Amino acid sequence: METKLYRWVLWPLWFVVLPLVLAITIVSLLAASGAPGSGQLPESGVIGWVRWFARDQKVPAIIVFFTLLEMAIYQLRYSLPFADRLGLSSARGVPPSKRREYEDAHHLLDEVVRTLKNNKDATKTLGEGARAEVEAAMHELGSAMAVPLDIERFDRAREAAHLVTERHLAKFRRSDVREYTESILVAVGVALLLRAVLFEAFQIPSGSMLPTLQIRDHIFVNKFTYGPKIPFTEKRILTSLPPARGDVIVFEYPDPNPGNARVDYIKRAIALPGDLLQVKGGHPVINGWAVPYCRVGEYTFGEETGFEQTTELFVEFLGKNSYLTMLEGGREHIEEGPYRVALGEFWVLGDNRDNSMDSRAWLHGKGAGVPFDNVKGRAMFVWLSFNEHNVDPLGVTWDRLFTQVMGSPRLPKEASPELKAGIQKCLAERPQVTDPPHPNVHAPLPGSSAVRTRL
Repeated sequence: METKLYRWVLWPLWFVVLPLVLAITIVSLLAASGAPGSGQLPESGVIGWVRWFARDQKVPAIIVFFTLLEMAIYQLRYSLPFADRLGLSSARGVPPSKRREYEDAHHLLDEVVRTLKNNKDATKTLGEGARAEVEAAMHELGSAMAVPLDIERFDRAREAAHLVTERHLAKFRRSDVREYTESILVAVGVALLLRAVLFEAFQIPSGSMLPTLQIRDHIFVNKFTYGPKIPFTEKRILTSLPPARGDVIVFEYPDPNPGNARVDYIKRAIALPGDLLQVKGGHPVINGWAVPYCRVGEYTFGEETGFEQTTELFVEFLGKNSYLTMLEGGREHIEEGPYRVALGEFWVLGDNRDNSMDSRAWLHGKGAGVPFDNVKGRAMFVWLSFNEHNVDPLGVTWDRLFTQVMGSPRLPKEASPELKAGIQKCLAERPQVTDPPHPNVHAPLPGSSAVRTRL
């Protein structure tokens, strides 16, 4: 019980917390020592590249350093404080100088037992005399491993066991290279399977979804929500799980030009198959029903970058979702549409309505939907966020960590208390009806207004 308790405490400390803290510290120091800027190498050579990598690619850099430090600490595992209580020696009281050999002996015993039990070729090839010799050597090694350790007996038994194993079972044993390779392949395979079926990480490159998603937010996307795709194919296991109105979705841009590289977009689903969509003053109208909204106030952002912008901030209510949208002033009378959503598609808008390349702008301003087959998944939460102008040396926006993308509307912590109070007031006054009427697919399109292309 005591050993288990130490393992639960010390394993995470030595092999998770310590390498993670060291990796973050190293990346922070390297990023601070490099020249400011973006994308340009601060100096030539390996050191310059490492500094650039640490500054402009913080997350991959932390992962790389964490992995290297993890490997280094693991090589020193027998010298760590309380190593005998970590289960690395498999028994208390093994001298530090013999911990590596003791663990090696444990591995040898397990491997020989597994080989004799599971390898039919080995069982057939070995004669009774050879098998008896192997079993006797293993029995002696097991007895010599009893603590307190008789070092001389243990060394003799371990050496003899290795000699016997090499003489009789060498061709049936897996080499260290093979074991490492198999472990790596299994780990990579599991990671690829999880990425293909369940979750995938994405980075937000633009401000089209402000203020819901900030530039350089890193999010996880649930790929199972709308039916996972069969790996290496475009076919879904479940096909009856279309997006819901108000969902924030990652999808491949429906480029009409075949052969072009696919680009991942993230927008909010607004209209579904058969819907008639118009956008009036930046707010959607679905099947003649105006999506209800509540004005929060004027929202100024970008002060830290020197590019301030003031917009009108609203809370929109669509289905079960409540979310923030931004609109530039003076455009209340602009109408876009109408657009009829085709079967098997849905239309998307960015929350930053006047600065979003979304369904309204595609096909040279004629508008286009997103085919269900292009959907990758629904946004879940922010797992990491960066802002170079933060006080934090790494530029991490800590208050955004684990923010639910589909959760309650929220602004960055620097937003004024009045705006935050305005959001709560809007949520408290949520309208009762937040779902549009069913579409009349046979009704003709009303006269189209001028359509404005989003850049």
